[in-house]
Amino acid sequence: MSRAQRLLDVIQLLRRHRRPVAACRLADELGVSLRTIYRDIETLKGQGAHIDGEAGIGYVLRPGFMLPPLMFSEEEIEALVLGGRWVAAQQDEPLGKAARNALAKIAAVLPDDLQRSLETTSLMVARRDPAAGDAELPIIRAAIRNECKLRITYSDERDNRTHRTIWPIALGFFDRVRMVAAWCESRGDYRHFRTDRIVSITLTERRYPRRRTDLLREWRQRESIGEHPPC
Repeated sequence: MSRAQRLLDVIQLLRRHRRPVAACRLADELGVSLRTIYRDIETLKGQGAHIDGEAGIGYVLRPGFMLPPLMFSEEEIEALVLGGRWVAAQQDEPLGKAARNALAKIAAVLPDDLQRSLETTSLMVARRDPAAGDAELPIIRAAIRNECKLRITYSDERDNRTHRTIWPIALGFFDRVRMVAAWCESRGDYRHFRTDRIVSITLTERRYPRRRTDLLREWRQRESIGEHPPC
């Protein structure tokens, strides 16, 4: 591994953690010595990376440090293309358009050889037919993003309908089903709602009283879902 690649890997590892990371852990993951990690940290600081911490305590990267946008491996490019194409193949048109725009922006800053890899990758995603509940996805995503309540009419498997006010916190994409995780005011607890069973939906301007990040953390604990590292 070249030193330049290792420095990039150190930044990526720090970005994956919100709390200080011990130098010994960085050294283990990169297969280098502690002395090398200490030297790399000082080099990155000298290049403008805002890294807080010290030996024996751990290091954390403050937001704002930008990596060169062209430093992707071929496998990373394939992952980006496959993910972008999968999103673009869904029936959520605003999100699909955003995925296509993101891929175009990535292509614009890649060097010629990597740009060719992006354009010629053979990883394909089949266009899927619209599924019930897809039309509601942009509204649900807006509610999650803005931490706003939704009013819905929901039909269960026996076609019994109830009117709910929910605080949506997460949206899960499965093969043929989309699932909303939310706090339900009428049940006073977390519930999961299939989008294909939402009969009507209204986005309100009322923000729910707790932060979504706190609700999401609590829901993960209830469901025994581990925290995923930020991308």
